[in-house]
Parts: sequence; C-alpha cells; structure tokens
Amino acid sequence: MVEHDGLMRVFWPTDIRSSERSGVVVGWRNSTLDVFVVAVLDDVDPRNVEIHLRSNTFFRSCPHSVSRIYELCGHSSMHVLGVSNTANYALIDPSWFCATTSSSREPRITCVKASSVQLILYDRPRPKGMQYISLNPISLALGDKWYAFDDGKGDGLEGEDERREMKNQEAKLKLVNKLKQHSIINRTASARDKALGKVVHQVNWSWELEQTLQKNVGRLGPRPKRSLSVSERVVESTTAMRNYIIMQLWNAFVIYVFPVIRKGFVMLLFVHRAMAELLLAVLEFRIKPGYAALKDVSATAQQIEIRLLQFCYWPMQYITLRQRKMDWASVTTSHPDYIRFYNSLWLVANDVIIGIAIGSYIIENADWVSMKINDLLRVYTVDALQSSISWLMGWPAGLKLNGELASFLGALFLWVITYWSSCIDALAPALPKLVWFIGFSSFAGASMPLAMFSDLLSALTIHIYSFYLASARIYHWQLTILQSLFHLFRGKKHNVLRNRIDSCDYDLDQLLVGTILFTLLSFLLPTVGVFYINFAIARMMIISMKAGFDTLLSCLNHFPLFALMLRVKDSRRLPGGIRFELRDTHDNRPLNYNANEPPTSVIYLKSVPLSFKAMFNQYFQMAERIRKHYLSPRVFLCLLTGQFVPPINRRNLYSLQYSMLPARRATMWEMWQALNTEPPQRKPFQLPNIPPLANGGGRRGGANGRLRVPH
Repeated sequence: MVEHDGLMRVFWPTDIRSSERSGVVVGWRNSTLDVFVVAVLDDVDPRNVEIHLRSNTFFRSCPHSVSRIYELCGHSSMHVLGVSNTANYALIDPSWFCATTSSSREPRITCVKASSVQLILYDRPRPKGMQYISLNPISLALGDKWYAFDDGKGDGLEGEDERREMKNQEAKLKLVNKLKQHSIINRTASARDKALGKVVHQVNWSWELEQTLQKNVGRLGPRPKRSLSVSERVVESTTAMRNYIIMQLWNAFVIYVFPVIRKGFVMLLFVHRAMAELLLAVLEFRIKPGYAALKDVSATAQQIEIRLLQFCYWPMQYITLRQRKMDWASVTTSHPDYIRFYNSLWLVANDVIIGIAIGSYIIENADWVSMKINDLLRVYTVDALQSSISWLMGWPAGLKLNGELASFLGALFLWVITYWSSCIDALAPALPKLVWFIGFSSFAGASMPLAMFSDLLSALTIHIYSFYLASARIYHWQLTILQSLFHLFRGKKHNVLRNRIDSCDYDLDQLLVGTILFTLLSFLLPTVGVFYINFAIARMMIISMKAGFDTLLSCLNHFPLFALMLRVKDSRRLPGGIRFELRDTHDNRPLNYNANEPPTSVIYLKSVPLSFKAMFNQYFQMAERIRKHYLSPRVFLCLLTGQFVPPINRRNLYSLQYSMLPARRATMWEMWQALNTEPPQRKPFQLPNIPPLANGGGRRGGANGRLRVPH
C-alpha cells in the first residue's frame, strides 16, 4: 500500500500507561512500515494475542457489531505490532518493532526493517465525552441547501445580486477544477497522504478499542482466583436477588406502563403537529407563484414560522440522537446533530427566560410604555416631519426654490400628516391594550415582542414610506424627461427596441416645445429633489432600525451559544482540523542511548479547535449581504436617480435563522413512523445461577466459566 522507503511511521497515544513491564503492542497495520498503536497489553504472550485478535475473542461480549469497527478503520482485524520492554529479542517477529517505554520521555522504537523512525504522538479523544478529531471543520449549520427559500425569483436588485453571486461561484469552481487538472507544481499525493482519513478514524476509535482490549484481556487464558468466603457468597447471592427483583419491576414498568405513556405522548405530539401544519400553510400561502407570503412581509409571522419549524424538526432530531445509542460511541456522524439540537433548545430556553423578564416589565408598566411610544410617534413621525416640511417650504439653507411648487407639495404632505396624526390620536386609547398584548406574547420568548415591535414600526411609519414612494416617483420621472429632452437637443432619441441612441430629425416646433419643457423642469427639479432627499433619509433611518430588530432576532434564533460553551469548556468537541507539530529531540536523549538505534523524529498530532470566525461565519455573510445591498454603487445610483430601493428580501437575508432547519421538513406520516418505531430490545435479564453454600468447598462454573482455585 505505502512505498517502502525505510521510514517507519508509528502513531503512539500519549496517555498509554508507561511501565517497565513487558507487554504486547496491539493496533492497526496500515502497511509494513506504517503502524497505528491502540494499546499495550502487559504480561501476555504475543503469539496468543495475535490468534485471539484474528478470531475476535476480544469482541465477543461487545454490545455492537464488530464489522462497524473494521469498516471505519479500514482493516479486517487488528494485529500485534510489536513488543515493549522485552529482553528476549530472539523470539521477536522481523515485522514487529521493539518499544522501550519510560515515564520520563517518549518511547524508543527500533525495527529491523526501518532505517529511520517517525514517532507521531496523539491525544486520544474520549468518545463518551463526544470528543473527536476531523480533517474538516465541524458544520454548525445544515448543508442541505444553497438556499432552499430562495426560489430563484428574487426581487429587484437582490435577485440580480444573488444570481450573479451564484454564477461567479460556479465559474470559480470550474476554473479551480480546470487548474487542478493541468497543475504540475504540486506533487502527487502519496499513499501515506491518502491514508490520512483512515488514520483519523483510527484515532477516534483508539480510546474505546483500548478499553475493550484491556477489559477482555482475561480471555486469553485461565487465571487462578480464590474462592469466595461464606459471607462473600451470601452478599453475592443477596445482591443478585436484589438486582433481579429491581429488574423485574423495571421490566414490568417498561412492558405495561411505559407503552401507554408513550402512546399518549405521541398522540398529543401528533395533534400539535397537525395544528402547526395548519398555521404553516397560512403563513406560507401565496396568492400567485412568485408573490410574497405572509412570512415574507411580517417579522412576527416569520418568527412564528421559525418556532413551528423547530417544533416540527425536534422529534426527528431526538429520534436521530436516540439511534446513536444503538451504535459505538466512537461513531462521530451524529455529533453535529447533537450540537445543533441542544443549541436550539438552549436558545429557546434563554429566549423564554429573557422574554418572561421583559414581558413582566411591559405588563406592569403598560401605561407608561404606551405613553412613551405615543410621545415618540408624536415627536418623530408627526412633529419632526411637519417642521422639516415647513422648513423646505421656505428657503432651506439659503437655497432659492420654486415657491408655488414647494407650497403645493408641502401643503399636500402636511395634509396627509395631519390626517395621520388624527389616526394616531384615535389609536392612543387602544395603545395600552396593544402594549399589554405584546408583553403577554413575551412569555413565548423575547423574540416575539421584538418581531411585533418591528411590525408595529412598519405600520406606524407607513405614511413616511408613502411619502418616499411618491417623491421618488416624481423625482425619477423628472430626471427621465430631462434625459429625453437632452437627447432632443442633440438630435438623438432612444431606440427602445434596440436599446441604443439613434439619430433623429426634429421639427422646429418640437425643438421649441422641448426647450420650454427642459427649462421648466430644470428649475423645478431642485424643489422636488429636496423633498425627495428629506423622505429618503427618513426611510433609510427606518430601514436601519428594522435591520437592528432583525439582527437581534437573528441572535436570539441562531446565536451559537451551546457551541461557544463547548469551545470554552472542551474545545475537542468542536474540531476544526488537525495540525502536525515537530518537537525537538536532540536534548532529551537518555543516558543509555544506543548509537545503533535508527534516527527518530517526534511529531505531535494536534486537533485544532473550531475558530470563532468559523462559528460566526454566517453573521459575516449577513453583514456582507447588507453591505452589498445598501452600500453598493448601484444602490447609490438608484438613490441619485430616484429609483426605488427595496429592503432586502427576508427569504435571503435572514436565511441565517433557517440554517439550523432542514430544507424539507418531515411529513406527518414520516414523523408518525419515526416515533412509533420500536427500539431494538435488549437481552432479557436472567436470574443468575446461585450455587448452594458448601462449607469449605470450592465451586466450579463461575461467571466466566473458569475454575476458581482456593488459595
């Protein structure tokens, strides 16, 4: 498999107990000179160990299939790799190596076939603690979608940006693949390099395999044991009978009581799922394909949809995590699901806790909160607009505007604001009840009042949105007409069919009318422009506030809280790759160093934890989308020309909130089948064979079938 260049590569765990007793080194043989050490078995015969490894004697009492181990580790069986601290070198197989271990330094490796040794030390992950290493960083989001909620019908600028981004990524991927095919600089990966993925699996399995080998090392041969005394046999019999009674009671509960409770819970869960499906159908209903659904225009509807989708996904996640108990602990495929599941539970729990605190405050101070909201609405959406419009109706900043047009536009906008002010006054008596309802919704989580306040902000500033649309449309029409009249002066016209500027002959009357209109619109443009700038600034401020609300919602719904806790507590549960570190071996040679020993280099295989940048990568993507949408040259051009700048579509910008959810939720029938699938039954508990007490006599037929010899 691997080229024989005289270099022997030995993977050695750092937590192997160092002793001066002779032992047998057991592990995986990836090639003749590429070995992976799993355990060192003390005081056993290496030939006997090899026979039992081939016959799977060590795994006879294992609760799971042994083929699963061999499948992931890439071999059909484990082998004896060498011996440790032995004095009889004549009985050593030439393919084995000799290891000399001590508690003060790394082991010394010698082998007949090796001209040099590369000792790679590694820390064994604890599978019971869900530790593992990985070549690729762990994914905290589900990778089953580019984005499932982007149906390819993006609106306006955003849809074009998304399609352009996808095309650029596809073009870059094709270019990279083409460069890989024609690259002659990078060397070809060797067999050792290709075996790195298999070595990673062997590292993850090392701790559990070592525990199994050490536990079953007694199967290699009979070992004399002293017989139990009368009192010890009485205690053993009593303990066995107590365990038997407890197990029978537990079996009765599992057989007769637990299924009834389980069926009732499943039925209740199924009824809730049916109600959730009904609400989701309402939230996702579209009048026509491509039209916006309720969840696309309302933050509250979107938040309700996220909670309903989480409720639909949690049972399937629980079933997946329950199935991991039916396999070896070293299987790491379910670890990302475990982190996602508990991260969502933590976020919902914290959301509810924070919401209870906020809701209690809002309910107790509903009158004061409603009064403050009314004052803010009066000051910033009525008085501030009236003062700014009145200022624009004069000579703002010394700018001479068209008085008649400014008075007309100002009077029109002031009349609408006055009517809107009367609507707010009519709403004021009901505002405390509305605030109380928002506070009551906080008991479902702090995200609900945030979403409701975001929608309330949109509803109470709809007049500003209308002013922005009207002024932008008038301003854009004027610019378009001025552009056409400018082409008229040059003897040109815009060819709509071919989308180009063509020459054209105009009559004198046409040129005269065009000149008059151009002059008139040129003098009226500054007046319309200042009103447009005023409402555009107000609209951008409202969009910024809504972006702040949505950012808080993203943090409450997706913040990697559980992952951060794991990163601080145990970073080995969040692998971000591996790294090889070369250690200095010149100054720590032992006093009895033999010059004939092959030169040895010591390398440390270290797991790299997931970086904080990778954990918050999707937040950076969201910020990048905001920057591309609102700070791009195209958006500035739209603002200058009066074209409408829509807010970012929720389906794409806030895909961060859906990244923990599958692209397609499981159907009700799939959930019913998953919840009603019976787990594999365990072996029934049997009453142990309790022999009669005999004074002073030994007994045969112990728990492991061996003869107990009295001392």
